[in-house]
Amino acid sequence: MLRRSILAIPALLPGLALAQGAEPGTAARPLRVGVTNGVHAQVFEKVSEVLARDRFVTRAVEFGDFIQPNAALAAGDLDANAYQHLPFLEAQRVQRGYDFVPVGKTVLTLMGVFSRRHATLAALPQGGRIAIPNDPTNGGRALLLLAQNGAFRLRDGADHRATVADIAENPKRLRILELEAASIVRSLQDVDAGAITGNYAVPAGLNPLRDALARETEQSVYTVLVVVRRADQEQPWARRLAAGYGHPEVRAFVEATFGGAVISGA
Repeated sequence: MLRRSILAIPALLPGLALAQGAEPGTAARPLRVGVTNGVHAQVFEKVSEVLARDRFVTRAVEFGDFIQPNAALAAGDLDANAYQHLPFLEAQRVQRGYDFVPVGKTVLTLMGVFSRRHATLAALPQGGRIAIPNDPTNGGRALLLLAQNGAFRLRDGADHRATVADIAENPKRLRILELEAASIVRSLQDVDAGAITGNYAVPAGLNPLRDALARETEQSVYTVLVVVRRADQEQPWARRLAAGYGHPEVRAFVEATFGGAVISGA
């Protein structure tokens, strides 16, 4: 059985108090899993449906940003989360001191560069504005994608940690706007292009395979992970949750629902 809550703050609301001492994954103590709105919530709903057949009960806790799911996990308000890729997790470990580990993979949501105004990246005008996510790893991810497709050149050796300061050559003097990832879809009408991850693009009707001026390949290192506190990595419930993402029904659901714009990584 899937139980869903939507939170905007790390702490669980009083009404969500759970039975003390009960085994996680039971009706008395549903396993609390943080996901971001959209794709990750949809995929987790299918995972929960499959797991419920074996009487493994979960509760989805949905968030609208990338920071609060880790804060909630650290505070003990979640048992796991399933929304972040390894570069983001590593950055959060360094910046916030989280002692989290991945226990499995979920899906890859392809990042694409979209535009309401131009048909190709080459058509971007002098001084054109491109919106990218303002979190460090997805921002660097966007800069790499843009550089790989000729928008500008990054300094040698730049990787997913790249920042705007790493732009070495920018013949069109393109301006990079760093915005909250979830807001870039809404901002497309105000900029020349925007780099958007699939978990935000797909719910807005944008398919990276069909609509993007440039997109990542399936070899991307940004597959999303099932993450738990280090102390819980050997817990049976952690293994059961991770295994749910690899179930054939879940893989088939991802393929049928997202048409290749989201790829099963489990």
